Amino acid sequence: MAKARYYGTGRRKKSIARVYLVPGTGKITINKRDIDNYFGLETLKLIVNQPFGVTDTKDKFDVSVNVKGGGFTGQAGAIRHGISRALLQADSDYRPFLKKAGFLTRDPRMKERKKYGLKAARRAPQFSKR
Repeated sequence: MAKARYYGTGRRKKSIARVYLVPGTGKITINKRDIDNYFGLETLKLIVNQPFGVTDTKDKFDVSVNVKGGGFTGQAGAIRHGISRALLQADSDYRPFLKKAGFLTRDPRMKERKKYGLKAARRAPQFSKR
């Protein structure tokens, strides 16, 4: 019999995370590397583990993540979003806890586009009187 495997896609800014949850001991693997090797900052590891703290499933699932795009902070947010969605597949009773914590909402903030006549999104050319 095949093991239960739960999937969730998480997104933030330019980052996209494909998250797979398998019942296990709490091991987190990101792009075939351990979480401690992938994320240097402790705050990013904390962000990734937040959904497990809210649902009291700390050491119940092994997490396998494939993440690409963006920076480390965006990737951590995308992984959190993906883990939350995968936990919903595992047990839909977690929904009110995850929703209240705000982990199911996709962060809509994106980079603003550059406008013509400007040097960046809002940065105007330097002004000179003469």
